[in-house]
Amino acid sequence: MAFGWIDEQARLRRRAGLVRTLRPRPAESPLLDLASNDYLGLAHHPAIAEGAAEAARTWGGGSTGSRLVTGTTELHTELERELAGFCGFEAALVFSSGYAANLAAVTTLAPHGSLIVSDAGNHASLIDGCRLARGTTQVVPHSDPEAVRKALRTHEGPAVLVSDTVFSVDGDAAPLAAYAEACRERGAGLVVDDAHGLGVLGDGGRGAPFAAGLAGAEDVVVTATLSKSLGSQGGVVLGPARVVDHLVNAARTFIFDTGLAPAAAGAALAALRLLRGEPERAARARAVAAELHARLTAAGHEAVRPDAAVVSVRAPSPEGAVRWAADCRTAGLAVGCFRPPSVPDGISRLRLTARADLSGAQIERAVRVIGETRP
Repeated sequence: MAFGWIDEQARLRRRAGLVRTLRPRPAESPLLDLASNDYLGLAHHPAIAEGAAEAARTWGGGSTGSRLVTGTTELHTELERELAGFCGFEAALVFSSGYAANLAAVTTLAPHGSLIVSDAGNHASLIDGCRLARGTTQVVPHSDPEAVRKALRTHEGPAVLVSDTVFSVDGDAAPLAAYAEACRERGAGLVVDDAHGLGVLGDGGRGAPFAAGLAGAEDVVVTATLSKSLGSQGGVVLGPARVVDHLVNAARTFIFDTGLAPAAAGAALAALRLLRGEPERAARARAVAAELHARLTAAGHEAVRPDAAVVSVRAPSPEGAVRWAADCRTAGLAVGCFRPPSVPDGISRLRLTARADLSGAQIERAVRVIGETRP
């Protein structure tokens, strides 16, 4: 029978308790949301919704084609110009998703004969980019600049280090300055995914590379998503103009993909402008994360100190993590649940995402529910 092996895979997933399910949410949910990546609380902001609506009214429901055919509108180039200026880079290129942006950056900047050094804690999109690239990948221990140096010394020729800026599981930040130093010693490039840093870290939310003094460097390329702090959809690659020109001509997820929908571009542009006018939102997201961590640890939970807006709480087991998250949901609190094989270290966690718009009462409620439902 065609695809008969799928049934066996489904049986194994059920037996291991690893079945994933889709859970449609209503437009108005009664749950207190600490599971999404809406760090600045902008996804439902009236200005962002109006930005999306105005773009749809002006440009239509879809971009109508590849960016190289009909899919690039004046709105796309306006968004790219403002993203580059805000983050401190020479140029930017917008993609239909952050995943597509990461695939583009890694595959086009790691040609045949090159070495890709990849941090062991990297997101799946960076890992898939390494798998698709024609270079050879060497995975190094998490956040270890000396391991990067050692790997780079083994190779003569083009090389690139690939890393998240803020890792999505524990919310810890990569040692970007040390990573850049290690790369420069060997003339290697640095490609970092700032999905969880843009809007949260740096002056007014300009991102982790900006905070590390790497914005605008000719040997640094940054990717990011528009679907987290900016409350929209899509991805972007930021860097030197010659790198962006190279992506336009060589990145398959740009050349052969339909351009980002106008509504998403309009929403992201509205969010970027709002953040520029309200830079305190970035500091507030970090403050909420710090308060969540302080209250959780004071209550006896094992929580990782957040470097941005992600707070990770250790669970006793994979089964315990699933039950804990489900009980939180029943009590009115939505939290993330990370467990093997999604976590590289095998440790199961609840993953909480701080939001700039959370009140003190909501933070207190979240901590109380997590304590009352602890397995």
